[in-house]
Amino acid sequence: VVRRRLLQRYEHQPFISCLAGFYSCRWKRYQRRRTEPGKCCCKMRECVFFPLLVGAFCFSLIFLYMWGEAKNDYNNFDWYNYGNLGFWFLWSLVLLIVAAILFMYITLLLVLAMCLLAEGQQLYLHWSHKIGTFLVLGFSITALFILSVLWGDQWKTVRLSFQITAPYLHIGAITIMVLLSWPVALHAIRADKKVVQVIIVGPYLAILLFLFLIPLGMYSPCIREMGTLGPKPALIGHRGSPMLAPENTEMSFQKTIEHGGDGLETDVTISYDGIPFLMHDSTLRRTTNIKEVYPNDTAQNAALFSWDTLKELNAGTWFLKDKPFSCMGSLSRADQNQAMNQSIYKLSNFLRLADSQNKLVIFDLYRPPEKHPYRDSWINRTLEVILNESGIRPHLVLWLEDDMRSFVQSVAPGFQQTVGSKAPVEDLLMDNIVKLNLAYTEMSSEDIR
Repeated sequence: VVRRRLLQRYEHQPFISCLAGFYSCRWKRYQRRRTEPGKCCCKMRECVFFPLLVGAFCFSLIFLYMWGEAKNDYNNFDWYNYGNLGFWFLWSLVLLIVAAILFMYITLLLVLAMCLLAEGQQLYLHWSHKIGTFLVLGFSITALFILSVLWGDQWKTVRLSFQITAPYLHIGAITIMVLLSWPVALHAIRADKKVVQVIIVGPYLAILLFLFLIPLGMYSPCIREMGTLGPKPALIGHRGSPMLAPENTEMSFQKTIEHGGDGLETDVTISYDGIPFLMHDSTLRRTTNIKEVYPNDTAQNAALFSWDTLKELNAGTWFLKDKPFSCMGSLSRADQNQAMNQSIYKLSNFLRLADSQNKLVIFDLYRPPEKHPYRDSWINRTLEVILNESGIRPHLVLWLEDDMRSFVQSVAPGFQQTVGSKAPVEDLLMDNIVKLNLAYTEMSSEDIR
């Protein structure tokens, strides 16, 4: 019997050696110490540091979840960095990969610690892992703080996401608590003082009680009474289909139409000689080959170029080169060739396309810079193109611009007046507003109903 026990103890040592080796860099048995019954699982310094390890895990998990749920805004994040750094790169994807790696690293350390505790081993985290823990904790807190300052609305997205992910997070939390039950019970039984047992078991039972009650607060707007579901939302192509084609080009809007979109959204700028065209950025640097054709004019406002200059620029090669979205699918050879030959799109052509396909249009209208010939007549010139040159039926136009709204209503009463902010229903009716153009984070399920 004694020999069998010694053999089992000897065969069990390689497993503990791996745990202690990866966690403490103590691969040899004489370097390790078992926790004596009734004693603390580690020295005081390690007891102080272990909560930091747990905190690093929690903060890295929160940041990874937050950034994972922010995927709808990755392009805005990359565009923000492009405006500050001057070159395009998928920083959003890099941040997601870094967050995932740091979370997996800190999770591995925590799992190793739990396994060592379950085996009755004293904890001793190697100094290199302590530095790594501080780095993960510092990175996660700093990233959460910066994102909260610059993109505080992302917390609204996180709150909305719980309507879908809450049941799965709940199951995952219960699974973790089940796995922790053994080391918690082991150390509670070994404790020789009632106070220590309460300190160990109390928080564990409190968390279990919280997990037991939390389903009472779960809510999903998908669970509804029969007949209360509103109409299907309209699908509007934001700058067309920018994951399938270069944004704000004819190809991009054609892709939206092919996929059954109900409307087309774009951005309108006016050239120096009065031709409204589609361009989101204030410069041509990101979405055209201006750097190759006119390298000295890359920082110049797009509205200060004549249409003869603009129409010669290529507006598609950047799409294949920079790949503006991390989850873009591969394009067919025909689509690649078509994308490479896209040019800047005129507003009049855009409106004719929408009218021929009976699609709604909505656009942000950018006022030209100072000393521009159409600085003070930009709305008049845009209306002239819409009403006299494009031939689009007025009811297809969702007019978003607030400036001179009364004048626009008088000359184009058929436009569907639209605003980009919430307001009392009485005010909306008084201003003849029939549509709201709001970010999804600003709309609750009650507002939608």
